[in-house]
Amino acid sequence: MRISLDGQVALVTGAGRGLGRAIALALAGAGAEVVSVARTPADLNSLREEGGALIRPMVADVLDASFYAQVEALERLDILVNNAGGNKPMPMVDVDDETLDRLLALNIRSVYKTAQAAARRMVAQGSGVIVNMSSQMGRVGSPRRTVYCLSKHAVEGLTKAMAVELAPNGVRVVSVAPTFVLTPMTEPMFANPDFSAFVMDRIPMKKLASVEDVANAVVFLASPAAGLITGESLAIDGGWTAQ
Repeated sequence: MRISLDGQVALVTGAGRGLGRAIALALAGAGAEVVSVARTPADLNSLREEGGALIRPMVADVLDASFYAQVEALERLDILVNNAGGNKPMPMVDVDDETLDRLLALNIRSVYKTAQAAARRMVAQGSGVIVNMSSQMGRVGSPRRTVYCLSKHAVEGLTKAMAVELAPNGVRVVSVAPTFVLTPMTEPMFANPDFSAFVMDRIPMKKLASVEDVANAVVFLASPAAGLITGESLAIDGGWTAQ
């Protein structure tokens, strides 16, 4: 079954590389016009070349207040994929204030502010879908990831609260919660045999998520096929959190 998003306008943050790029391409492949947000013009230019005319680049930083004004000012917004985020694994006792503040700003505050701006646009038009990028770490704990787990648990709570509040306005809010996704950024981590074994031992299906696994789930959740799904989080984790 081909899911059609023809005529819809989507916005994807962190769209220049990795997971966000795959999501932008998948949404465009389903027919949506995709406002693709990243800080690096070269990444957006190559995305436009790959994805074609339905990709609409927007050079912006999700930490800047001006970006939220741009989102709210969009003439139309049917889908937000709140994807931008980051991590810096380290022991809890070694986390410095700069790392803590930056990750909380990127993974929680910018997610909230972007969703808030999108919600204002969607409430005004009486419809819309917000997909927050969470993680399996929003359901469990893990060594060296205290700040990341904290932030993704917050995203899960935000998704539920927004879904309840915005439902009367015709706006759905969901999240996706992937396991480790194989991207150029994570590949070096899996070159470490101890880390690779740690991860694979916890995934019953014994494989990592691909960017396509996550992108396909986002397209489904953003589509009319998921029309009664709100306040939920879809785990794409090979069974990690089922144990």
